[in-house]
Amino acid sequence: MSKKRKTFLHRISDLTRIHHRAAFADVQQRISEHQGETPFLTLARNRYSCRSFSDNALTAKEINSLLEAARVAPTAANRQPVHIWAICSEEGLARIRAVHPTFGAPAVLMIGVKPEAAWVRSYDGKNEAATDAAITGTHLILQAADLGLGSVWIGAFDPVKVREAFPETEGFEITALFAVGHPSADASPNPRHTERQPMESFATKL
Repeated sequence: MSKKRKTFLHRISDLTRIHHRAAFADVQQRISEHQGETPFLTLARNRYSCRSFSDNALTAKEINSLLEAARVAPTAANRQPVHIWAICSEEGLARIRAVHPTFGAPAVLMIGVKPEAAWVRSYDGKNEAATDAAITGTHLILQAADLGLGSVWIGAFDPVKVREAFPETEGFEITALFAVGHPSADASPNPRHTERQPMESFATKL
């Protein structure tokens, strides 16, 4: 058995960590159902939108890992039109909490893009800035899960209020906020978290 595989099996054997990642009452049954799948697929399956965080602050290493995962995300034609603001200070958190709930998270990562810097599809003029931002955000939340952190992708915010609260974002279109932190003891996924289309209706093999 490879060292990487042993590390993964040791990680999923820690039920406390599994609870923080998924909080499934039937976690042992789910592990059995998906035996043999890759570590990444298990991570992606167990990751959920966390809306309850502990008071524990993130370390500089954790913040840097999140930012690096986002930084290496692919963008169309490698234009990299994305910028992230890591809101970790009390002053910054007070500003963001004044315009949108953050569920007690000790950090909020804000993603912005410059559409004029993004790749544009020549056939129909489609600008890929939003796609680039979404890929970057996906890297971020999966890295958070790999670190044993909780996260929630916030899209229902008032962009005008956010711009007013953070003049530093001038020139960027803010696409998403990500509340990140250590899940609280009572954190759990939405009951609909595991609802997925059956594969036969989700995908078509041609």
